[in-house]
Amino acid sequence: MRENGAEVATGAIVLAAAVGFVIYTLQLTGFGAGSRSYDLSASFRSIEGIDVGTEVRLAGVKIGNVSDISLNSETFRGDATLTISRGAEIPNDSSAVVASEGILGGNFVEIVPGGSFDVYAPGDEILDTQGAVSLISLLLKFVSGEGDR
Repeated sequence: MRENGAEVATGAIVLAAAVGFVIYTLQLTGFGAGSRSYDLSASFRSIEGIDVGTEVRLAGVKIGNVSDISLNSETFRGDATLTISRGAEIPNDSSAVVASEGILGGNFVEIVPGGSFDVYAPGDEILDTQGAVSLISLLLKFVSGEGDR
């Protein structure tokens, strides 16, 4: 009987830890955030290095995540859905840029704020975008001397 009590207690601890991990994961990914976030869309020439879950930052502060990526078959651009925290109001003349953390770092979506007093509403599209810059193509241009012309 004493062994059963220890097994039940151990099982309860493991179950509580599993539930904690599930809750943490749901909060981290923004799943079920509902009224605490809103979606904006953006279309990029190149969305290289961006995946679902990639951070969206404003002034270096995480304000959301990329929640969906698809190829627009009409424009041949990468369409992204950005899920933004409700407290982050973005001026409606802001731009979205695929930025890099450095040579070895990953990419993220940087919001460059504009000066408008009006803000994006849920479902709006960020029209001013800049896609990813390929480091390889920049290095090739430098080595071949194309940048001097």
